[in-house]
Amino acid sequence: MFQTGGLIVFYGLLAQTMAQFEGLPVPLDQTLPLNVNPARPWPVKPALPLSPIGLAGSLTNALSNGLLSGGLLGILENLPLLDILKPGGGISGGLLGGLLGKVTSVIPGLNNIIDIKVTDPQLLELGLVQSPDGHRLYVTIPLGIKLQVNTPLVGASLLRLAVKLNITAEILAVRDKQERIHLVLGDCIHSPGSLQISLLHGLGPLPIQGLLDSLTGILNKVLPELVQGNVCPLVNEVLSGLDITLVHDIVNMLIHGLQFVIKV
Repeated sequence: MFQTGGLIVFYGLLAQTMAQFEGLPVPLDQTLPLNVNPARPWPVKPALPLSPIGLAGSLTNALSNGLLSGGLLGILENLPLLDILKPGGGISGGLLGGLLGKVTSVIPGLNNIIDIKVTDPQLLELGLVQSPDGHRLYVTIPLGIKLQVNTPLVGASLLRLAVKLNITAEILAVRDKQERIHLVLGDCIHSPGSLQISLLHGLGPLPIQGLLDSLTGILNKVLPELVQGNVCPLVNEVLSGLDITLVHDIVNMLIHGLQFVIKV
């Protein structure tokens, strides 16, 4: 009789305790919330658009990759520089006509055997700037090449030059007749004053300074436009082939004049 009464009291206390626990909040480290079927998969959240900072980096990376995969380095290496610089190639008297007068006095018979070769083409890190009104982008495309002036008679290069030049491409968001908005290439020009020519090597016995001055003077006239004319069409091609999601995000920022390029 005593044991039966004790059990009744025990189960009564147990029922009261369980009722109290049901009213407590779920612990913070609970693995699954209440009323959730563990076998049911969690819903997948849609991909978020790129942040403004990530947007600028994605654009420059896409442009760099597109230029390289589009054959930029080959375009630079195959610039028709000698065709333009030789006599009758577009510059009055040509480059060779002016240079040979300085060189043949030291080495007779150099006529018609000087060759100018482009080597080691490079695409350096792109720069990106947004206009103050937020509606335009300006991409700086820094390029580097080396020029080697050769002659078989000497058995070595007369001169070896390092050349750097920036191309600046303007990017706009425009609306077509079907009310679709695209990124298009605006002005694409060589940056004034960005051409740098430095001497890497010169053959001692020759009148190097005079040769270098003449070469630099004519390269300043012809090289920027030559590079611009060959590189800008590729920039336009790369721009038209950008990822549609990336283009949409950039267009949205430009149309609303939202700044997403960080100024440094």
